[in-house]
Amino acid sequence: MTGLLVGGAVAPATPALAAPTFRVPFPCGQTWSGQTRSDHSPAYAVDFNRTDDSGDPVVASAPGTVDRVTDLGGTSYGKYVRINHGGGYSTYYAHLSGFNVSVGQTVGYGKVIGWVGSTGGSTGPHLHYEQRLNGADIQVRFNGTLALYWGTKSYTSGNGCSSGSGNGTVDTSGTPLTVRSGPGTGYASVGTVADGTRVTIACQTSGTTVTGTYGTSSIWDRIGSGRFIADAYVYTGSDGYIPGVPRC
Repeated sequence: MTGLLVGGAVAPATPALAAPTFRVPFPCGQTWSGQTRSDHSPAYAVDFNRTDDSGDPVVASAPGTVDRVTDLGGTSYGKYVRINHGGGYSTYYAHLSGFNVSVGQTVGYGKVIGWVGSTGGSTGPHLHYEQRLNGADIQVRFNGTLALYWGTKSYTSGNGCSSGSGNGTVDTSGTPLTVRSGPGTGYASVGTVADGTRVTIACQTSGTTVTGTYGTSSIWDRIGSGRFIADAYVYTGSDGYIPGVPRC
């Protein structure tokens, strides 16, 4: 047992508070390229990019209270937001094009706090992201897993995802429906689903536009790991995306 000697008695040491469960700072299902490099300032920050990302929403990576919304103009972080998560932990979101929160505001997972930009000392649109403990930058973790140091890695967000799933019934007028490895007809066939099969839809995303039993749609339903079917052939009771079902 460790502790402090107080008045001749040993007082138990105060346990360190556990870090928040940080998530990727983008909406549910999005995949972003995150880069770390030893000459970054600060060293453990992650720069996030994806194609045509200027103006894309940035979300809070954990619940907390916004304690800084600042515009440094054409220097340093430019427009940035800081969120206090308690226990000495905070996150920084820099080079934003604009703000969607104010100081003192309480935020949760998935709350849009601003948009990707190229303000401050940035040379192109991206999100500069940091996790800090007691003011010092620390190596970034998402869902408890350490980010890649050093190099570039793709990160898929589970931030703000609904825990719900949906159901549907395949209707092809008799012909088996092709299951694809991704959301589109250009992906490899990985099997079929028989007409009339009841399927559980884990998430939905957009892909190749298909004309089927229920009209023309670009929505694809994920019915398993690496298994997608065209929503145009699935009766879900919804005209478009199913309410409460997360985006892939």
